[in-house]
Amino acid sequence: MKPLILISNDDGVEARGLRVLADVAHEFADVVVMAPERNASAKSLSLTTTRPLRVRDVHQEEGLSIHCCDGTPVDCVKLAVEYFCPRQPDLLLSGINHGSNSSINVIYSGTMGAAIEATALGLSAIGFSILSHKPDVDFEPAVPYVRHIIGQALDHGLPPQTALNVNIPHLPADRLRGIRLCHQARATWRNSFERRVDPQGRPYWWLTGRFECDDTSDGNDERTLGQGYVSVVPVRSDYTCYSVIPQLQYLSLDSPNSL
Repeated sequence: MKPLILISNDDGVEARGLRVLADVAHEFADVVVMAPERNASAKSLSLTTTRPLRVRDVHQEEGLSIHCCDGTPVDCVKLAVEYFCPRQPDLLLSGINHGSNSSINVIYSGTMGAAIEATALGLSAIGFSILSHKPDVDFEPAVPYVRHIIGQALDHGLPPQTALNVNIPHLPADRLRGIRLCHQARATWRNSFERRVDPQGRPYWWLTGRFECDDTSDGNDERTLGQGYVSVVPVRSDYTCYSVIPQLQYLSLDSPNSL
């Protein structure tokens, strides 16, 4: 029996990156796609809890079914695993996202939200992103790297509860230098809100901002991408900062009587 790959994204079911990823995955496995009906970027791990979810069938052929859901990427993963996959998926793929999910972006990303949710369900998972927001971005230079990573993950497996955050520079094939395992760069978004007024005279605010990274450490994903390599960062849903637990022992209490 062929492996089964589940695919989702946050750019929506019509995104070109989703179709590219499904085509590559279909070389290895039967594929079920469950993607948001419309763009759901920056949804992270959010769920829909205040209304029911609705699903629409988009395409069906031998070994490939495509559906869309009017919820978030995490909704899509949960719903697909429970109701639309004929068996337990061997791998969850998310993307290919239009735009970077490196560094701090991983915590906002709906692409990576889908991947992290999959690990919570016991699945191996990989999120793919390309460093361009253009809807007509050329994915061809990225395809061999996507194919290699999927094949290796199916052959060797991934560590439990661990997703891979894969970012691919938007470069011609002859300028892509290979793949590097990395750590997440320290960076931030300096956000601001632009105040505007609508035609009825009512104020509203539009989120703007700029990405700032001054991390010069060797092996961080931003630096690696800048050198022309595909970056691969293993990420986990366990947010515990184990290294600082000893430093915070002064917060411990042996008895409420000490209060």
